[in-house]
Amino acid sequence: MTGLSTRVDIALLGIRVDVGGASEATGYVPVQRRSGAGPSDDGHVLIAGAGAAIPIRSDSPYSVVGNRLLLDGADIGMAIEPVRRPQFYDMQTADGVSYEKIAKLHGSNVLATTVVQTCIRYGEDQRCRFCSIEASLEAGSTIAVKRPEQLAEVAEAAVRLDGVKQMVMTTGTSAAKDRGARHLARCVRAVKAVVPDLPIQVQCEPPGDLATITELREAGADAIGIHVESLDDEVRRKWMPGKATVPLAEYRAAWAEAVRVFGRNQVSTYLLVGLGEDPDELVSGAAELIDMGVYPFVVPFRPLAGTLAVDVDGAVAPNRDVLEDVTRRVAKELQRAGMAGADQRAGCAACGACSVLQSAGG
Repeated sequence: MTGLSTRVDIALLGIRVDVGGASEATGYVPVQRRSGAGPSDDGHVLIAGAGAAIPIRSDSPYSVVGNRLLLDGADIGMAIEPVRRPQFYDMQTADGVSYEKIAKLHGSNVLATTVVQTCIRYGEDQRCRFCSIEASLEAGSTIAVKRPEQLAEVAEAAVRLDGVKQMVMTTGTSAAKDRGARHLARCVRAVKAVVPDLPIQVQCEPPGDLATITELREAGADAIGIHVESLDDEVRRKWMPGKATVPLAEYRAAWAEAVRVFGRNQVSTYLLVGLGEDPDELVSGAAELIDMGVYPFVVPFRPLAGTLAVDVDGAVAPNRDVLEDVTRRVAKELQRAGMAGADQRAGCAACGACSVLQSAGG
């Protein structure tokens, strides 16, 4: 089995931590992502030194013993180790807010935050079926709005104590014309004032005024993610009824402007495999994005607890052969264009932990 095939397998099947129970498994993989605004719900580990966000599952045929990855009990020749709990998690602001509620460690060296943990599209008839952005807020594991000065305080500590190398700021969509982008700009400006060399990616819907993209860049953002998840309008209406009201033409205009402002390969978008989009059309759409200078971050969909995915027909993880095939073909298109996720200054593609594209050379 090739390295890519194994990465595809564990991305879908997860890993089993053979210890004395769920609490000990959590202790073994202390950096985990639960709920939130994205399609992943994982434990963060290093596989052969590379960051990976992998489901922790008791039914996986893949297990961890020591620092080795085993398949059905046999060592497959891959080293694996958990990402250690960062020191900044043990700190709090002067008014008593835990740093961990303000920003999280993703992978081994990425600081990530949702600057506004509410979304106008969170009503049941509008919500993205893979999203649980407000679930972590309801659980008390985060705060609704992260103030710029709070993020600056946490970022400084994360860089100083834990060697954080980049930062990702996303946001729930607001009712304002900018859809939340201007608060992102304020947050970026505050962080850059204290850690000017920390690369930052911002993530938002296409802002109503494309000039806002320039505001984000001038605030100090180094890269931008404008996430569409699917380029198929039927899929969008089924899985993202609220976001589907924003036409694809508006996304394309925002991507083009973002490439103009941020530069080629400093703009990315998520494409989820497993929502029902035809694989050939998904690859074709990814190639068009690449031609625009936009990196298509291909990620497997997995139905997660706390989301509405259970109410959508066909809410299962993608077939592993489909995921591997799509990943290989998109990676080849990226190689043809001379684009690599590792060449992005910051963001999901630069980290790569939630996808298997980097294992395929993308």
